[in-house]
Amino acid sequence: MSTFSTIDLIVFLCYFVLVAGYGLWVYRRKQAGSGSASHDYFLAEGSLTWWAIGASLIASNISAEQFIGMSGSGYRIGMAIAVYELMAAATLVIVAVFFMPVYLKNRIYTMPQFLEQRYGKAVATTMALFWLGLYVVVNLTSILYLGALAISSLSGIGLLPCMLFLAVFAAIITLGGMKVIGYTDVVQVTCLVIGGLVTTWLALDMVANLANQHGALAGFSELYARAHDHFEMILKRDNANYMDLPGLSVLLGGMWIVNLNYWGCNQYITQRALGADLPTARKGLLFAAFLKLLMPVIVVLPGIAAFALDKSGALGGAMTQGGELNPDRAYPILLNLLPSGLKGIAFAALTAAVVASLAGKANSIATIFTLDIYKKSFNKAADEKRMVWIGRVSVVVAMVLAVIIAPMLGIDKKGGFQYIQEYTGFVSPGILAMFLMGFFWKKTTSGAAMFATIGGLLGSIFLKFLPQMMDLSFLAPIGFAKLTSAGVAEIPFLDRMFIVFFFVVGGMVLISKLAEAKRDDTIKHLHIDTALFRVDGAFVFGSAVIGLVLTTIYGVWW
Repeated sequence: MSTFSTIDLIVFLCYFVLVAGYGLWVYRRKQAGSGSASHDYFLAEGSLTWWAIGASLIASNISAEQFIGMSGSGYRIGMAIAVYELMAAATLVIVAVFFMPVYLKNRIYTMPQFLEQRYGKAVATTMALFWLGLYVVVNLTSILYLGALAISSLSGIGLLPCMLFLAVFAAIITLGGMKVIGYTDVVQVTCLVIGGLVTTWLALDMVANLANQHGALAGFSELYARAHDHFEMILKRDNANYMDLPGLSVLLGGMWIVNLNYWGCNQYITQRALGADLPTARKGLLFAAFLKLLMPVIVVLPGIAAFALDKSGALGGAMTQGGELNPDRAYPILLNLLPSGLKGIAFAALTAAVVASLAGKANSIATIFTLDIYKKSFNKAADEKRMVWIGRVSVVVAMVLAVIIAPMLGIDKKGGFQYIQEYTGFVSPGILAMFLMGFFWKKTTSGAAMFATIGGLLGSIFLKFLPQMMDLSFLAPIGFAKLTSAGVAEIPFLDRMFIVFFFVVGGMVLISKLAEAKRDDTIKHLHIDTALFRVDGAFVFGSAVIGLVLTTIYGVWW
């Protein structure tokens, strides 16, 4: 039962007024300056600083699936799940060096625009429609539903009112355009980090109390002693969670495909930096990489703390739901244990994460629909004001659709983090192959790109169901399969993505070679030269620090 007090409500209302008021001030200042040009609305062209870009990236990325789903995975698996956050820090550096200069040099504003410029309209339109469906049906719905579920459990308010509140709040921010989103995200990520760290500190203090001690440091020491196995970063093959995180594949295999696709080929993410100049964009991405190093402390450590508290009996039967253990209850339970006032701060942090992600995703939906579908296929003569208006309408429509269909998808039963990974993971290898080959191999044809779209999806589906059709135990000795309790040799999710990626790349090379004589020379190739990838000394130093931190973490807790 929720114990949301008057003080908690006041703290939360202060957060709401701060974000809404600041967003209104930014919007009015923008109106007095550059007006409502479409590029300003969708990209905040030239107006976001590096710290706004970095904060917006993290605020848009961290949402309910991290706070709830990753904390639940922390309870079930341990710190190894933090690889999604830690590898993201390394990936952001790679995207800043190799991806961003290609986009900015060729004035790429949307991912379908890149595909059209590189491969032609058919590939671009196909992927634009696909991304719209994926963003609305998978991402927007899961963020909205899980966020509402968490907030409902804390506040005691019904699920539907919580969904409507989040959708309206996010839509209001989104309607102001990318500049409003970018700068309000600075407030959002501040709330997210402060509230998240407060929750972690108090969770560790609860663990310290088990040994009649106090403080986060004492709590961490006690936690490490009570849940030592939860700090293994690389899981062995006999670990029950190996299928989720298959050993060294998290460092050398499929995890790179997950992260490079998400951070480098995703409109939702890259849009924050596409309106800036290259030095500013790179600084923003590097800042986001440093913030990423904090995320395991905020979203994974509380789950491990909940595990230790539960095993000690301190949580009673709170972790069970319907007679079964539900790890995703870890974070909401911790929040309900917080004292008045602090619960309001944590509640604001969770809301900030959800609203920022919803706003960012809705803006990406509006950008792709307006610039890549409406402008090119329905109204080529649309002026700037018309495109901004269409973008705002598409935001409202997307939010309404998400509110309607989210309760029908069974997201809470699958787990939000797993729900998103399951559906995006089927296409990630093909999309990443399409982008990388388009960047770095001029001979790649539009036919090869279409194969990546379809072949990657079909290859992923085939490998998922292959264990039911034939015995794959011969793959177990080389690490690409594991025998389950049912005696079936299954391929771990990340390994499956790794295999499909190279299958797609091989198919693209073969198709491009066969079609070389017939290649359509009217397709414009990207302007790429090695000078684009040069970075300054400060960026090299920051990247080296990130590399050192990651090496230390994995070296100590291998």
